[in-house]
Amino acid sequence: MSMKFKRLLPIPKDIRAEMPLSDEMARRKEEFDARVAAVLSGEDPRRLLIIGPCSADREDSVLDYATRLAALAERVSDKLVVVPRVYTNKPRTKGIGYKGLLHNPNPEAGDDLLEGVKAIRHMHLRVVEETGLFTADEMLYPTNYQYLIDLLAYIAVGARSVENQEHRLVASGVPMPVGMKNPTGGSTDVMLNSIYAAQQPQTFIFRNWEVSTTGNPLAHAVLRGYVGLDGINYPNYHYEYLERLAEKYTLASFENPAVVIDCNHDNSGKRPFQQIRICHEVMDSVRRSDAIGRLVRGFMVESYLVDGNQPVGGGTYGQSITDACIGWEKTERLVLEIAERS
Repeated sequence: MSMKFKRLLPIPKDIRAEMPLSDEMARRKEEFDARVAAVLSGEDPRRLLIIGPCSADREDSVLDYATRLAALAERVSDKLVVVPRVYTNKPRTKGIGYKGLLHNPNPEAGDDLLEGVKAIRHMHLRVVEETGLFTADEMLYPTNYQYLIDLLAYIAVGARSVENQEHRLVASGVPMPVGMKNPTGGSTDVMLNSIYAAQQPQTFIFRNWEVSTTGNPLAHAVLRGYVGLDGINYPNYHYEYLERLAEKYTLASFENPAVVIDCNHDNSGKRPFQQIRICHEVMDSVRRSDAIGRLVRGFMVESYLVDGNQPVGGGTYGQSITDACIGWEKTERLVLEIAERS
């Protein structure tokens, strides 16, 4: 029962200096961020699509996926703003197992966080520089976003973290949109309280500094379903839920009310092929209700090169080693269908 301080890791500034973003891409980042902000605020009628592997486990296949996605994003750029999921740290319900590239740069080896912080920067940087798309990741550890602050276009706060005070306060000061997921128990009020907290100016301790924030007007809701007390998955993307949420989540209390539908996780019961149906059902709801149409600003989809998933060390190139995903063929078809209906 002790904590061993193994080694001091490089500060984010040093890692960014070691692997810098080019001046040209830094300029393009400002333009990309403005597009994402305009979608979430409703100024731009397009929708946001945050899409990619459940976990970005290896650089070669992730870059392969992102390169294909960039070409597809260009085809639908009049209807969708596409952000690739490059999720490099994974929450684990029981605290064991593969925790993502940050912990395990070699998924078949033990933890190596020194190599991990370098690996996550290198992977995100390659995706940005080689595809022109800026990335999304999950804020599992509130300090880690600073390793990627110049590369990320979107941050998600997961269902297990959304009630945590530090996540809420840090979210109030990051310079990009933060999607606050509903908690694993499904409480709408917990999710809305998290959004409200993230939108307010805050003062707190961060990396041994007293810091203050201006509040994040682009903090918003991500609906991912939940598990009831009976152990059954309950989705929260249906028309009735969105209709009720639109009545509570309004401009009277929140800046830029917006919802991103997470089509996997408890919304699909981790049945990845259901993501296709869920997207279409939500688009039906958007067409039937102006209030829902204003609220739903995008989708989150888990996809990779190959359908399904495999165990760590399974050996199939481009197949998830965490939650199952839809493969590239289904991904391409779904993205084109969402664009056609937007």
